[in-house]
Amino acid sequence: MTTKITSANITQSGTSGISSVAWQAVQTTGFTAVAGRAYPCNTTSAAFTVTLPASPAAGNVITLTDYAGTWGTNNLTVGRNGSNINGAAANAVLSTNRGSVQLVYVDATQGWVAYSGFAITSLAIPVQYVVIAGGGGGGSYGAGGGGGGGYRANVPGESSGGGASAEAAFTVNPNTPLTITVGAGGAGGSGGNVNGTIGNNSVFSTITSTGGGGGGGTVTAGNGGSGGGAFRTASTGYGTGTANQGYNGGSATTTASGGGGGAGSVGANASGTTAGNGGSGVSSSITGSATARAGGGGGGLLNPGSNGTGTDGGGNGGASGGNNNGSPGNANTGGGGGGSTVSTGGSSSGGTGGSGVIILKIPDTRTATFSGGVTQTSTTSGGFKIYTVTATSTTSETVTFS
Repeated sequence: MTTKITSANITQSGTSGISSVAWQAVQTTGFTAVAGRAYPCNTTSAAFTVTLPASPAAGNVITLTDYAGTWGTNNLTVGRNGSNINGAAANAVLSTNRGSVQLVYVDATQGWVAYSGFAITSLAIPVQYVVIAGGGGGGSYGAGGGGGGGYRANVPGESSGGGASAEAAFTVNPNTPLTITVGAGGAGGSGGNVNGTIGNNSVFSTITSTGGGGGGGTVTAGNGGSGGGAFRTASTGYGTGTANQGYNGGSATTTASGGGGGAGSVGANASGTTAGNGGSGVSSSITGSATARAGGGGGGLLNPGSNGTGTDGGGNGGASGGNNNGSPGNANTGGGGGGSTVSTGGSSSGGTGGSGVIILKIPDTRTATFSGGVTQTSTTSGGFKIYTVTATSTTSETVTFS
């Protein structure tokens, strides 16, 4: 059933008519609006958010006005609370000094529509993301594979890490710098029984993915986005993954080490003289081509036997037959480094974890601008711009959307 909206049926809180809204006290901090009310909003001290009602009905009306003429400096954000605003699934940003806007709820398609006063000047920008941390380094001296970097994503229809569903829709306000840092991979263990180093976190705004755990070269492997594989002789000494980012590493035997955990599955357990393979990563088509990333590194062993294989960006364990280093994880995948393989009395090093990556997807009517040393490539496809950020940094850079 469709409700036709007329001046006769726009009725709020016992009043009727569009102009008959109940004016409230001046608001200076975030609040949830009630239909049928008008709010003077004072952003002199700080910007804040007005959240629209959760279950609006056709004809509901809300009025917002700039109390002190400061919306241009400290914007007022209108949180959509599940409904569209002007037909878009995005929050609105009010940035006109002395502005005033009246919103009426029409239906599920158009949602809240500005019907009077200053127009809504900009809508918050929806951003899809894949944020992958640096992979953990492989352990040394016949050791466990490094864990894949933590994997967080909000791409509709795809998965996040650790078996989690895609995260919630994410929007950003225009012209607001946001932190962006791509984590480097952790160093491999070297010089005897040494764990690999945990990978570095990757950060986009409020989204942080945890670096992969180092592969076991001692009693217990490192925890991380995904956990490192257990060191030989320490059968259950695998590292644990982070919830909704990755999985645990694999267990070990007395002569072979476990594979590092991946974003998509647990690292494989060693069996006899065969080291464990790295756990699988997670595949995303955010760039238009399905690619799996953040897999675990393969385990190494004490010769003789069979080394573990890295998966979805993870490095292989050191080859059997000598003192062989683990292979590094692939760059820009967050893959774990491979654990080393040794002969008794020998020496070898674990592979370095692969660096992480951040991929951002926005409507092609919008633009992202990056600061400082950020290295990124961009493509346009299907009505979207896709930015792939690859340069690692020890300092936080920024991205601004407009």
